[in-house]
Amino acid sequence: MKIAAPKETRPGEARVAMTPESARQLQKLGHDCMIETGAGAAAGFTDAAYAEAGVEIAENAGALVAAADVVTQVRPPDEDEIARLREGQTLISLFYPTANEALMKQAAERGATVIAMDMVPRISRAQKMDVLSSMANIAGYRAVIEAGNNFGRFFTGQVTAAGKVPPARVLVIGAGVAGLAAIGTATSLGAVTLAFDVRPEVAEQVESMGAEFVYLDFRGEQADGAGTGGYAAPSSPEFREAQLAKFRELAPDVDIVITTALIPNREAPELWTEDMVAAMKPGSVIVDLAAERGGNCKLTVPDQKITTENGVTIIGYTDFPSRMANQASTLFATNIRHMLADLTPDKDGRITHDMEDDVIRGATIAHDGEVTYPPPPPKVQAIAARPPQEAPRELTREEKRAQEVAAFRKATRQQVALLAAGAVLVLLVGAFAPASFMEHFIVFVLGCFIGFQVIWNVAHALHTPLMSVTNAISGIIIVGALLQIGAGNWLVVILAFVSVLIASINIVGGFLVTRRMLAMFQKS
Repeated sequence: MKIAAPKETRPGEARVAMTPESARQLQKLGHDCMIETGAGAAAGFTDAAYAEAGVEIAENAGALVAAADVVTQVRPPDEDEIARLREGQTLISLFYPTANEALMKQAAERGATVIAMDMVPRISRAQKMDVLSSMANIAGYRAVIEAGNNFGRFFTGQVTAAGKVPPARVLVIGAGVAGLAAIGTATSLGAVTLAFDVRPEVAEQVESMGAEFVYLDFRGEQADGAGTGGYAAPSSPEFREAQLAKFRELAPDVDIVITTALIPNREAPELWTEDMVAAMKPGSVIVDLAAERGGNCKLTVPDQKITTENGVTIIGYTDFPSRMANQASTLFATNIRHMLADLTPDKDGRITHDMEDDVIRGATIAHDGEVTYPPPPPKVQAIAARPPQEAPRELTREEKRAQEVAAFRKATRQQVALLAAGAVLVLLVGAFAPASFMEHFIVFVLGCFIGFQVIWNVAHALHTPLMSVTNAISGIIIVGALLQIGAGNWLVVILAFVSVLIASINIVGGFLVTRRMLAMFQKS
């Protein structure tokens, strides 16, 4: 089969659906590759690089599509591009079938097969083809870069001889792939980052990245907004009002707002209203990643950057991935290559369109002269169903303080009880055991207590970095045990031998684990 990638026709689109490296991988599947001259230039891929990879260069899109069996492109096709398709030909691209229903029907009427990469089901096996996640990851990162470019201060706080600079406060609405990428970038730049999502289960992911999750004190019909496939579900009116009230409360205090909220096959929900924009400080920035679908901000203008009367900059660009065209093209082309690998199971260069396959069926919106959208639900669910649960209520400062005091008192009581039990045990043993045994026994008890306090109270996430410390402790145990092996008491000799054995296993295992971890960071 001939796999072809034409030059993108949308103004400003710099991505390309095939790279020299993806072409090499496609050739290993038995396919021949073609590309329109200059198609990869804006992304940094020259015709010479394609030719070196064994790709045939076509002079224009008409000749390219006429010779191709499979056409791959980034943006949804327009009417002229659909008109070039013929019966039996396959088109693989983003498509957004709900918004382009007429084009979908036109493609079906021409007998072409259309695979919409935005319709790939979100199941584990299909992650390698998930174009939306690949592009959202880039968009989230780029959104923070664009915000920083239009923000008049540092992200991180600084204390200098000339004065103190407070850190920027960033609010990310939506903690999907784009939101998490924005959170990670803003946090790494030193900003105080807040994040909100209608799915409370993502709070742990947000907090693990160093951001603060914004909870709603809501007990109504919808306390959990999780939908299918990892997406958010539409909110109830009561939940939406609680959302907007929380955002109005945050608006005067945040410097940068990045909105990423989208619901599949719907217009973007309006989450940042005109009065919220008016409440923000002059110099603040709003980056609306949902601008292409109407925008989460009321004042967003798609493909434009505007400044409001009160000095708030609103960025509504719809080409964030295209602004990092080389990286975006590499990821996009890799996603398409994986799709073609599934379509070519025998690696003989022949396409096998298996409509029983969850991934292929889910992404296919036109086939054999018929519209096949919407697809049936996948046999394998993306995410196991969660029992309904209420969103955690945000604690007040007094409640947090009371919890900390209670936890401290509980820990103190436990330590006092442990010490009391140890003292009673020592007294009981001392009443009957000889003096020589008591010397060794006291050392043993103190060793256990100190080892427990040193290691057990360390957070689990820090155990691996403390591998060298535990090895050092094990070394001390071995030295002490060797000194005790020569004792006359048979019980002391046995305990010393066991100590040497266990500590030796810990040291050897620690070095093996450390060596394996270091090997992960070595360049091949």
